[in-house]
Amino acid sequence: MAKLYYYYGAMNSSKTANALMTHFNYEEVGQKALLCKTEADTRDGARKIRSRIGLEMDCVLLKELQLMTEEQIRAYDCIIVDEVQFATREQIDFLSDIVDFFDVPVVCYGLRADFQNNLFSGSERLIAIADTISEIKTVCWCGKKATCNARYNEKGIVRDGEQVMLGANDSYVALCRKHFKLGMLGPNIHAEAIDSKRSK
Repeated sequence: MAKLYYYYGAMNSSKTANALMTHFNYEEVGQKALLCKTEADTRDGARKIRSRIGLEMDCVLLKELQLMTEEQIRAYDCIIVDEVQFATREQIDFLSDIVDFFDVPVVCYGLRADFQNNLFSGSERLIAIADTISEIKTVCWCGKKATCNARYNEKGIVRDGEQVMLGANDSYVALCRKHFKLGMLGPNIHAEAIDSKRSK
């Protein structure tokens, strides 16, 4: 029985590397896997998936997958989706249809929450309907598990703005919840004062 898998993690938890390795594992045993990503992710080119460790592969866009026929989709043994947090609710439901009606497993990788700790639309829908949900762990500078994706600039942690702003280590850092709240980007780096509502 095919399943809809959701693997989530904070920034720098090797989600993309895991997606590429999953693709490699299928291909290595003679099976056919399709790599996809959402059209919102343009950092490495429209049809390229690249990890921080230098691995990269060509991919198709999720909207292109939606235009494929049942026969074309059934030709694959697995569909792998990177940066799935940017998918719409309708796209996630489409991925679940591939699992339920075409019997093709779909493996999704992405963030769970944004820089304000709010769920993305894709991750919210996956949490609701995925068959298997697993966390890919990474650590904060303090050694504790990192769960928050802090956006920052030269002035410190950014608390307001658009939900989607593409960036990597130059714009985001994974922090534990405590140091996210304190605005601490490192052991001696107080990027901002404690939130005023917490100091009252």
